Amino acid sequence: MAHLLSGGELDGLFDAFERSAFRLETRDRYNVPSERESLRRFLAGDPDEDYARGRPWYDRTRRAAAEGRPFTRVRVVTVPLGDYSRYALWCARDNIRAGEDIRYLERSQAARLGLPVEPPHDAWLLDDATVVILHFDADDAFAGAEVTDDPATVARHRAWRQVAWEHALTREAFLRSLGGA
Repeated sequence: MAHLLSGGELDGLFDAFERSAFRLETRDRYNVPSERESLRRFLAGDPDEDYARGRPWYDRTRRAAAEGRPFTRVRVVTVPLGDYSRYALWCARDNIRAGEDIRYLERSQAARLGLPVEPPHDAWLLDDATVVILHFDADDAFAGAEVTDDPATVARHRAWRQVAWEHALTREAFLRSLGGA
């Protein structure tokens, strides 16, 4: 495996892309230390309504959107939703307010479409030219990111993006499909 970038090194890539950043997320759970308290409160029925305000990620996506450099993503989720997926769906409203376009695709449909869901695969496609493959440990914690511009890898991720985006639902449409508001 190649040298893995840390979170700080990865942040630099998000500030440097020129046209677009797309993420394909296929994990049902992420173990993110900075989310633990907010997740706990959400699961206890006391969601942290101020959690997103002022966070660097939202500032970054807001700035990029204003510059015409959109962040988009497709989240592949198992239905019925697990605790983390319900939490992430709730949090997505703040990502969307900050300028991200997040879509949802059911895992069974994603598998039928040939998307890399088993084992889970998470990656960013930056400017249609660079792939950042995210690695996680056995406890779903971020372990680092591998960057490649290998033409075959980039082409595969571009094709996955096209298929995923074509079939994914907006957050609102996905909520309706679940019977929610």
